Amino acid sequence: MSELEVRELRYFIAVAEELNFSRAAQRLGMAQPPLSKAIAQMESRLGVRLLERTTRQVRLTDAGQVLLGQARIAVDAVHAAARRARRAGQPAPQLVVAVKPGGDAGLLREILAAYRESGTRLPPPEVLVGGSGEPIAMLRDGRADVALLRSPFDGRGLDSQTLVIEPRLAVLPAGHPLAGRRRLRLADLQGEPIPRWKGAAPSHTAYYTGCDGAEAGGGPTGPTPAADAPEGPLVAGVEQLLEVVALGQAVAFLALSTTERHQRPDIAYRPVTGLSPSEVVVAWPETSRSPAVAAFVRAAHEVAAHHPDHLTALAH
Repeated sequence: MSELEVRELRYFIAVAEELNFSRAAQRLGMAQPPLSKAIAQMESRLGVRLLERTTRQVRLTDAGQVLLGQARIAVDAVHAAARRARRAGQPAPQLVVAVKPGGDAGLLREILAAYRESGTRLPPPEVLVGGSGEPIAMLRDGRADVALLRSPFDGRGLDSQTLVIEPRLAVLPAGHPLAGRRRLRLADLQGEPIPRWKGAAPSHTAYYTGCDGAEAGGGPTGPTPAADAPEGPLVAGVEQLLEVVALGQAVAFLALSTTERHQRPDIAYRPVTGLSPSEVVVAWPETSRSPAVAAFVRAAHEVAAHHPDHLTALAH
C-alpha cells in the first residue's frame, strides 16, 4: 500500500468536515468529479470504506473517523514544519508566545520580564493574542513556539507544565435569588441554563458546564447543574458570556483571576463547592529543542512559584 499524500489528506478532511462533496469541492477550489475520484482511490488503496454515501447524505465510517483525527494531526504537522523552518531561517528570529485574553492568570508580564533577564542571546519575545481555541492552534500549526493555556486542552504532540491552579466561581446575574448566598453547591444551580462555547469538544463542554468535578454524575449533593439543564446561548468570549449572564439568559463558571478583571455591578460571583478548578499551563511542541522555549518555560516556572497565595503554584 502506498502512503497517502498531504494533498489527499486535505481532500479527505474537507469532505469529512463538510459531509457534502459539492461544498467540499467548492471549499478546495476544484471540481467535484476529481474530488470524488480521489476519495475513491484513497479507499481502494487503504482497503476500507471511509465514507458511507447515499443519495441523501454522506457520513463517516469508523475508519473515516479515525483517519479524520490522524489526518488533521498530519496536515498540521506538515504546515508547522514549514512555518518553523521559515521562521528559524529569518535573520532576526523571535520567540512567539500565544495566549488568549485572561488565559495567563496575570502571569504573562512577569514571565516576559523574567525571560528577558535570563539571557542576552535569547531572541526577543513576541506575543500573539488569540480568541478561544486559537493559542493551541497557533502552537500546533507553527505560528507560535510556546503558549499559555487553560485546561482542558488536547495535549497530543505537546509537552506542558502546570503553573497555577485557581478556583472557579459561579457567575450570576446580580438579581438572581442565589446571588445573596455567600457560597453555593453545584446542586444549587441544577436546571439553570449554562452557556456553550462555540466549537468546544465534549470534554471542554463538561468542564464549562461543571460536569467534570467532584460532583460529576450526581451523588450525595445531587446532580450536576448541566445534567438536566437547558442549553444556554453559544458564546465565543468572556465579554459575550458576561453579557448573556447579566441579561438573565444563563449562569456560568469563570476562573478567579478572570472574575477579578471583570467586576460589574450587574454580575455577582460566588464560590462553588465541588466545582473543578482552573489550571494554567505552559505548553510547547514535544519535539522542540529550542533554548529560547526552555528559557521561557523556566521563567514561567519561577514566576508561578512566587505568585500570590490565591493561586496555588505546583512548584512548591
